[in-house]
Amino acid sequence: MRGPNSQSCLGPNVYPEVPDGGWGWAVALAFFMVEVCTYGTLKSLGVFLQDLMEEFGESNSRVSWVISICVFIFTFTAPLSTMMSNRFGYRPVVMVGGFFISLGTITSAFTTSINEMYITIGFVSGLGYCLTFLPTVTILAQYFSRRRALVTAIASSGESFAIFAFAPAFTTLKEHIGWRYCLVVLGIFQASVIGCGLLLRPIIIMPEPVKGDDESDKESLSLNQLQSVYELENEQTRTSIRSGISQSSDDSGVTSLSASTLDLRTAGAESKALMEWDLQDKEGQEPSLSTPPTPVKEKDEEELDEVEAGPLQPSSPKLLDFSVLKDGGFICYSLFGLFATLGFFAPQLYIIELSKSRGVEPSMASYMLSVMAVADIVGRLSIGVVLNKVRCRKTLVLLACVVLLCLVLVAFTIVWEFWGLVVCCALYGYFMGTVGSTHIPMLAEEDVVGIQKMASSVGVYVFIQSFAGLAGPPLGGVLVDVTQNYGAAFYSCAVGMVLSAICLALVGPAKSGLCQRSSRNKEAASSTEEEEKMSQDSDQSDFLDVDLAPGDSPVRQAVDQDNVSVL
Repeated sequence: MRGPNSQSCLGPNVYPEVPDGGWGWAVALAFFMVEVCTYGTLKSLGVFLQDLMEEFGESNSRVSWVISICVFIFTFTAPLSTMMSNRFGYRPVVMVGGFFISLGTITSAFTTSINEMYITIGFVSGLGYCLTFLPTVTILAQYFSRRRALVTAIASSGESFAIFAFAPAFTTLKEHIGWRYCLVVLGIFQASVIGCGLLLRPIIIMPEPVKGDDESDKESLSLNQLQSVYELENEQTRTSIRSGISQSSDDSGVTSLSASTLDLRTAGAESKALMEWDLQDKEGQEPSLSTPPTPVKEKDEEELDEVEAGPLQPSSPKLLDFSVLKDGGFICYSLFGLFATLGFFAPQLYIIELSKSRGVEPSMASYMLSVMAVADIVGRLSIGVVLNKVRCRKTLVLLACVVLLCLVLVAFTIVWEFWGLVVCCALYGYFMGTVGSTHIPMLAEEDVVGIQKMASSVGVYVFIQSFAGLAGPPLGGVLVDVTQNYGAAFYSCAVGMVLSAICLALVGPAKSGLCQRSSRNKEAASSTEEEEKMSQDSDQSDFLDVDLAPGDSPVRQAVDQDNVSVL
């Protein structure tokens, strides 16, 4: 349910809790279109690979640098995207990014050399991709909690729909109007991202205050304190009487009762102070230091504050948070993303030429990308359902998908017939969909960094990926030029996936070790604080010690003097 504080149709949305829907569905639609115009377009540019080689007379490795530079800028400028989003908001950043995407794609249609395409598609469009994708996926994660994995998987399927539609469409269209005008049409279509940016309304989580809490808390607290005082008085009276009888004193316990009265007054003062402390704590005021609470209560209040605060309080986030680099789990996860990026783009870039080199008709080779796209959609939807139902660590599910993806990449190098390639493309698309749709949203899980640090850590994570994105396609192109076999490009992808699986397997142990060290530090701090409080209270004498003390003891004599002064 949306709160009444929404200022306008374009203003921020105020919710009492994470809505798991509402305006989040409009944000999901915007993310779908952003996926179509970013990753979907980027992975469909393999359709123009042969045309660019013939037009500019360049080799595979030289042409593949267009994709590599674009991916590198896409990921390398992720910290810039994070800083701009935290400074100016998600909406204006995404709209500016949509303009850069369209500008770079349209101007690339009028280039006269491959070096100019390095600038237009590589730098201009690459920057636009970064400014649109990261803010959109970040704000989408804020609108959903329980359904986050499923909704993100469905929305990210826009990449798969784009590959499915663009590959055969551009193959047919370029035969009629040429590859240059195809890029113009594509650039005009990508301008729709500017409109998608308008849908990214900020979200503010502001819990609704419970009515009448203060009065009811004060009343119940006063009754409880009064009852405890009465019980204390009765117990002290009984103890004092027993003490007087056991010692056969002449006052029959009157002196002990007087001491108990003094202790009771002290207890009443302490109860009053404790009540004032609790009231101040509930009202959010600075409590007095005269009556500090117990360490256990203090710890529970801190945990309760963390739960009530939630991940989306309207506080100003850091522009860029590099403190996550101290987290061993995040470092391992970032290395996973670094090596996995080697296999994210090269297969789509070289699968058409691989199919042609193994006897597949050119008209049928373009459908290999379509097979990948359909399987990719199935993979994204299925992984969303699985992650919503599993009870184990979600990183373990992702690890299983990465291992199977490694095996599929190796299979590309040994399969030669048409149907074998179709099966490999289907399996690759499925597992690529499971990995591609979850590796960035997985940052929001507590297994990695959590939703509170996602907005600032996603830029660092994608920045680390940039170096593999720069090296992946050219490395495959060099292997193809050296071996004259397009299957060699898949070897580098398989090696990168194997290394990424190893790093992902280390995320759990690294995170567990960090959490254990943190818990040990907290326990040590709490025990030290408890010892200090106990030492402060050690000078207070218990009423039982006073009552049971011998009549000629210094303690008894001091109490008797106090009783005379009180009476």
